[in-house]
Parts: sequence; structure tokens; C-alpha cells
Amino acid sequence: MTNELWRWSAVDLAQAIRSREVSSREAVQSCLQRVERLNPVFNPLTEVCADAALKAADAADAAVRDGKALGMLHGVPVTIKVNADLAGSATTNGVVAYRDVIAQESNPAVDNWIKAGAIVIGRSNVPAFSWRWFTDNDLHGRTLNPFDAARTPGGSSGGAAVAAALGMGPLAHGSDQGGSIRYPAYACGVAGL
Repeated sequence: MTNELWRWSAVDLAQAIRSREVSSREAVQSCLQRVERLNPVFNPLTEVCADAALKAADAADAAVRDGKALGMLHGVPVTIKVNADLAGSATTNGVVAYRDVIAQESNPAVDNWIKAGAIVIGRSNVPAFSWRWFTDNDLHGRTLNPFDAARTPGGSSGGAAVAAALGMGPLAHGSDQGGSIRYPAYACGVAGL
């Protein structure tokens, strides 16, 4: 069962982790195994945060055991779009010149995910400057649609939509001004808010 946790919804995982039916570590490991298998083929994630995610999962499991207050997403693996600051990680926005721009603090939206207990397992790909309807850039390369490589996964949250569609995490952070969540969700068959 634990190797199939990548199939579970965020709601079901959060409840199972909270009730100790499964551990956050098991959920994170399941998603990381999925990433290891599929990311080289579809390229939705530009960075995999395996060590930090497993460490955070162990802390999440300890919090459950210790009876601490738990956030809504406690122990749930997620991905964060590479155009949003995540402390200690490069905010490349798919641009070669930004490859070494390491965020000193997290974007408020990312902070809210973490405060809710989410475990960041990776960063999702975008078009350069997050400014196209397809996900491809000179730094991280092209992300493939999970159903048909000849079709776009959309953009700018194309990596996020593909990661969600392939079970690399039950939730994927996205951002949207003119369809950057809506179009990739449509192109990859997932729900986008």
C-alpha cells in the first residue's frame, strides 16, 4: 500500500498521516520514487529536494507522535513552482542568468504552504520568465505533456500540472495572471485553482 501513496489525494493523505495510518515519510518516499522514475522522461521538476523533504517528513511524523498542533496539509508532499522564492533554493524562473539566484526567504504563498504543514519535494518547471503557453526554456529544457509529447503541457504552470498529473505529489503550487494555472490544468487533465 505505501508504495501506492502517490495515488492518494492531499485530503486523504493528510487524514491518514494525522491518524498515523501512514507516515509522512512513507508518503514522501512514494512520491519521490514516482519522481525518480518519471521526471527523467517528462521533465516537470527542475530540482528534487529529496534529502530536505525526508528530513521534514521525519519532523512531521515526530510532531504527530508528540501530539503537536498540525496544519491542514501536515506531512503532505507538494511541489513549488520555480518562479516563487523558496528559501535556500534558486528562483530561476526558467532563465539561465538566474540559475544562481538563491532565495534568502520564501514567498508569502510558499510560506503559507509550509505553515500548513506541506513538505516540498521539488520545484516545477516554467517557460522562460513564466511568459509562454508552453513549458520550455534554455536552463531546464522542455516539459512534456503526460498524455501526448506532441502537445503542450501548457504554461506557465506546465511543470506543476504535469507533476500533479503524474502523481509526483497530490498538490502542485502554481501562479496565474492570464491562464497560467487554468491552461496547463486543461492541457494535462488536472484541476487548477
